[in-house]
Amino acid sequence: MENLEKQLICPICLEMFTKPVVILPCQHNLCRKCANDVFQASNPYLPTRSGSLTSGGRFRCPSCRHEVVLDRHGVYGLQRNLLVENIIDMFKQESSSSKPAPERKEETPTCDVHEDEKINIYCVTHGVPTCSMCKVFGAHKDCEVAPISSIYETKKTELSDGIAMMVGNNDRMQGIISQLEEACRAVEENGRRQKTLVCEKFDHLYSILEDKKRQMSQKVTAEQEEKVNYIQGLTRKYGDHLEESCKIVELGIQTMEEPEMALFLQNTKPLLKKIAEASTTAHLDKVERGYENMDHYSVNFKKEGKALRTIDFALDDDDEDEEDEDAEGGTEEGEGAQTVSGGAAVTATSSQPSAPQQISSSPSAAKSAASTLSDNRQMTPKPGAE
Repeated sequence: MENLEKQLICPICLEMFTKPVVILPCQHNLCRKCANDVFQASNPYLPTRSGSLTSGGRFRCPSCRHEVVLDRHGVYGLQRNLLVENIIDMFKQESSSSKPAPERKEETPTCDVHEDEKINIYCVTHGVPTCSMCKVFGAHKDCEVAPISSIYETKKTELSDGIAMMVGNNDRMQGIISQLEEACRAVEENGRRQKTLVCEKFDHLYSILEDKKRQMSQKVTAEQEEKVNYIQGLTRKYGDHLEESCKIVELGIQTMEEPEMALFLQNTKPLLKKIAEASTTAHLDKVERGYENMDHYSVNFKKEGKALRTIDFALDDDDEDEEDEDAEGGTEEGEGAQTVSGGAAVTATSSQPSAPQQISSSPSAAKSAASTLSDNRQMTPKPGAE
């Protein structure tokens, strides 16, 4: 083993090779760090990076003086000798297993004041271990002391009890941490679920408002189309009457040019009758004043907006979907010009932060706010509306 150890000595540091071990072209081995040191000493003017040369150069082997030429990688371009590294590992294992474990010697600490005196008593007054000389001549001569062995057993018992108490406390703390983590996960899950419910309730409210908007728009559209069709029909009638009048005028002009008096008088009687009939428009309908006005479909959503702004969370879950649907289905909306005003209030009460909360903006509250747009208020035509 000694001969083997001699073969594993680096010729530079004179110690056992330190991995990684590099092999030179002359087949001698060096620690990579030692090879880098020799390389830097032989090439002091080459640029370095992080303490190692990064460009090509040359140096001589310290064992045989053979010139070693390196590429741009420097010593990092040399090949590692994995065989020597494995032999070093095996040698260290054998050396550590063959050497007996050193016996542990119990060393008794000595006094700081009396260096040759071992600490063998315990000062109860100051709570520190000391030596006999300190009790006789030193700073602890007036203090109460006790044998260090008895104090050792007492303090060891106290420390053992303290450790046991801390272990129990740590277990309880770990249990509390686990409960808190579980509570945190539950809060996150419940929060996601409640946010989903809130979104669903508001989506339902949006759908109710969209339905009401569609219904009220259809009423306005229906009267609009009715009035437009009526006015267009009158326009066609007046156009036909105007066309007939123009024809009578042309016929009258032609009659005026008739030179024969007898023939003129003969044609004048029926022409005057036609002129009298064409001059009157009593048989044609007339559009009343304000007929084109559509302001009687006015809306006032002030109360509804106030009710919607009071939507909040409540403790009680008032689920009245079916009752609201029946009430909405049984309400008939009046036909013709109507005015929407007022609304139903949405009752909402805030819950305590720690209590589970339900959404008071249930379909009942949503529909009570939205249905007041046309169902819960009598819509009355304005003066001047048809």
